[in-house]
Amino acid sequence: MSATALSDAPLLAHVVRSGVVESVHHGLLIALDADGAATRQCGDVHAPILPRSALKPAQALACLRAGADLTGEHLALACASHSGEDTHLAGVRAMLEQADLGVDQLDNTPDYPLGEQARLAWIAAGRGKESLAQNCSGKHAAMLTACRAAGWDTATYREVGHPLQVLVEETLADLAGEPVARRTVDGCGAPALGISLMGLARMFAALASARSGTRRAAVADAMRRHPQAVGGTGRVVTDLMRAIPGLIAKDGAEGVIAAALPDGRAFAVKIADGNARAAGVSLLAALESDGVLELPGVDASAARTAVRSEILGHGRPVGQVRAVDNSTYGSGLRE
Repeated sequence: MSATALSDAPLLAHVVRSGVVESVHHGLLIALDADGAATRQCGDVHAPILPRSALKPAQALACLRAGADLTGEHLALACASHSGEDTHLAGVRAMLEQADLGVDQLDNTPDYPLGEQARLAWIAAGRGKESLAQNCSGKHAAMLTACRAAGWDTATYREVGHPLQVLVEETLADLAGEPVARRTVDGCGAPALGISLMGLARMFAALASARSGTRRAAVADAMRRHPQAVGGTGRVVTDLMRAIPGLIAKDGAEGVIAAALPDGRAFAVKIADGNARAAGVSLLAALESDGVLELPGVDASAARTAVRSEILGHGRPVGQVRAVDNSTYGSGLRE
């Protein structure tokens, strides 16, 4: 997005240590009602951003449209930025084996597991950076599976002009209600596509409210039923989906997070400085403001615990990241 849109982003959160505001986070936020109308807008939510891994549910849908046979936990892994726990890696291997593919065909950037415990165990076992361990390996396994099903070349699946990536762009534009505005390379090597924060919220709404029996609904249902596969132990999106029945949620690099409910209400956040700690706090504040934590069956305490906002001093909580009341930015909403 433009530097101006980021530099002009409103204040979303304070970092408070023992009563002292130590730092602040600016960002963009959008909340949509069940009819797709904006109920809260902070900043220029129509400027293109890079949602990064928050787009994985759309990429997973494109894989289904290409003919990939993905269901259940495997489909959830296609949407995941997984922590690299044993169950995640076993699932990715099984996805590949089911399509008669090998781990050596993964072309995502080699890395250590994303989760701290998984990373420490991996290194202690004497293993280096590998594509399997990298948090996007589920997405790449799904892309390879889709190419195998469609008869497309598996060696070039990451390239922008590849039939699969063309289908990903078409699928994203369909869900977001707007064309892809930017194309660059993601950290994992796949294309990183730019849409607006408004488009990201619409994408999540389209998936979360999809009619049962459709491919869109299959993606959302897989995320709901297998939240551990989408993130991992102690991950914000995993714990939020467990605490709020029907919610789908996904984070992305550089301070992006989005979520939606089956009735079509949707929320998306982009933190200007890229710090993820303010993203979850801002999302939770929007959910609370919209009354989501008061819905039947919602574990409000677990939802609040999911967003770990404590600031530590000598290992003990001495403050927290606090959302700022940004209701004053709700005027002048645009469709």
